[in-house]
Amino acid sequence: MVILTLFTKAYNKGQLRQIEESLQLTFEDLDAQIQIIGNPVNKWVKVEVIGEDETVAKNYIAKQIGICPNSLDEISTGSELKGYIQKITNNEILTVDIGILEPKTIYAHIPLATIQTQLLDGKDIPLKKIAELYALNADLPISIKINNTPTTANTLDAELSVTQVSMFKNWRDSLLDRLILLGTTPDEVTSTLERTRLNRDVISTDSLGLFEQVLVCKLGTDATGLISRIGRYMRNTKFIVFNPKKLNFKT
Repeated sequence: MVILTLFTKAYNKGQLRQIEESLQLTFEDLDAQIQIIGNPVNKWVKVEVIGEDETVAKNYIAKQIGICPNSLDEISTGSELKGYIQKITNNEILTVDIGILEPKTIYAHIPLATIQTQLLDGKDIPLKKIAELYALNADLPISIKINNTPTTANTLDAELSVTQVSMFKNWRDSLLDRLILLGTTPDEVTSTLERTRLNRDVISTDSLGLFEQVLVCKLGTDATGLISRIGRYMRNTKFIVFNPKKLNFKT
């Protein structure tokens, strides 16, 4: 038996059921029984895998979904991890939840100066403004790099990973609005776009995670304007707008 914390958060029982049914279908021909054992801490999804093929199942899950580290012992300086933005603190720190739950929840902290250097060429802009410009909101999945060996205080200093910085800069340079949808699946997005006939306004749908999608708008399409048209069909979805026109400077 192995217990895994998946790199995904679920916000209702329906999403938990979707994950469990999908994994059970994936491993139906293997000797690997999958069961959701809950997500009580910060909405992380924990699963139990039992059977002779549990190693195969674990490797598949790690590749396709991702697995959170079990403890600080699995993290070292330079480690690249995925996490979810937890909050933006009043002392100008971006807090990232990386899924370490035992013996207590551990967060990674990205200081304001680091984000200013990575995204704004060191420009003196407050974190809340940067969050607005780059759509840095709670529950957004991001990729980070750990900059220090964990201390006895269990603090982790981090920065955005090279991959994450590159993604944000590509978003900026494309000059295309993006509408980030938190709490929905690709199938639900496709169905809603077809229902509202908004396919002509969207180039593609990119996935940041199982329940985090990004609509890439066509040139001239305003992402904010899409919310009123699809919102009533996606009442449990959180919408975040990325507008590159607000970034009228080069880094």
